[in-house]
Amino acid sequence: MIRSVVRGNGAALPRRIMKNADFEGMVETSDEWIVQRTGIRQRHVAADDETTASLGEAAARAALDSAGLTPADIDLIVLATSTPNNTFPATAVDIQNRLGMHHGFAFDLQAVCSGFVYAVATADLYICGGLAKRVLVIGSETFSRILDWTDRSTCVLFGDGAGAVVLEAQGGKGGIGDRGVLAASLRSDGVHKDKLFVDGGPSTTGTVGHLRMEGREVFKHAVGMITDVIEATFAQAGITAQDLDWFVPHQANKRIIDASAKKLGIAEQKVVVTVDLHGNTSAASVPLALSVAVADGRIKKGDLVLLEAMGGGFTWGAVLLRW
Repeated sequence: MIRSVVRGNGAALPRRIMKNADFEGMVETSDEWIVQRTGIRQRHVAADDETTASLGEAAARAALDSAGLTPADIDLIVLATSTPNNTFPATAVDIQNRLGMHHGFAFDLQAVCSGFVYAVATADLYICGGLAKRVLVIGSETFSRILDWTDRSTCVLFGDGAGAVVLEAQGGKGGIGDRGVLAASLRSDGVHKDKLFVDGGPSTTGTVGHLRMEGREVFKHAVGMITDVIEATFAQAGITAQDLDWFVPHQANKRIIDASAKKLGIAEQKVVVTVDLHGNTSAASVPLALSVAVADGRIKKGDLVLLEAMGGGFTWGAVLLRW
């Protein structure tokens, strides 16, 4: 049986760090208010010369170095992003060119904050279907470009960054002990579109627009939706929360992370939390959290890891893999 195994991972962050206190002269807020309600203490913000493509390229190169591979070894690039460099072509193609890769194929995937989880599940299908042996899966965002910096309810929440993994086809026995992607469950429901969206686009306003969010509505739906999709993934794999080594959720809000883990019965010490360092980096959130937990030695080869995210649309999903 073919499994999509993580061969390497990497990350990239903009040079500039914005602390919560930096917002106090911009909007009516405070460090205490932001930390209490979100758990966020800082975020990285891209400079003019830092883009979704440049950050994605840097994360991709780090993942390739981690895997001991070169761009010549990659068959496919899947980039999860809601903030592409251009309306078209796909920013994945830009990254492909930056890497000096002139073979294979590349495309963007848009599922907002769920993008990386969707992208891993998609890459797994290409690998299992025999259309690619090695796939570079990237989540890269520059949400600072679409924020309304006068809206205190949203501008303090988001940050920029990129993370990546290299997935490689390897043989497995078909059991829960295999390394690689073991199960996945993806969902969406467009009835919730107006709760988290950008108020612009090529076909409507002809502008990029700004992010708009009904925070209480998002929070109200988040825990239930996350729990639902994770339980479906557990059922596919035939496991329970107690079998997990690590839970790597989307880093949007510490209260959502804590409530989800508690409802699922996942022990606090198994939850990877980086929202305090990065804020909500949308599709880059999960791979950035992965990179921190791998770098500090928490996630090790053979560990059972659950990835989860929820984003605008709404979209939500979970992927279970053995590292």
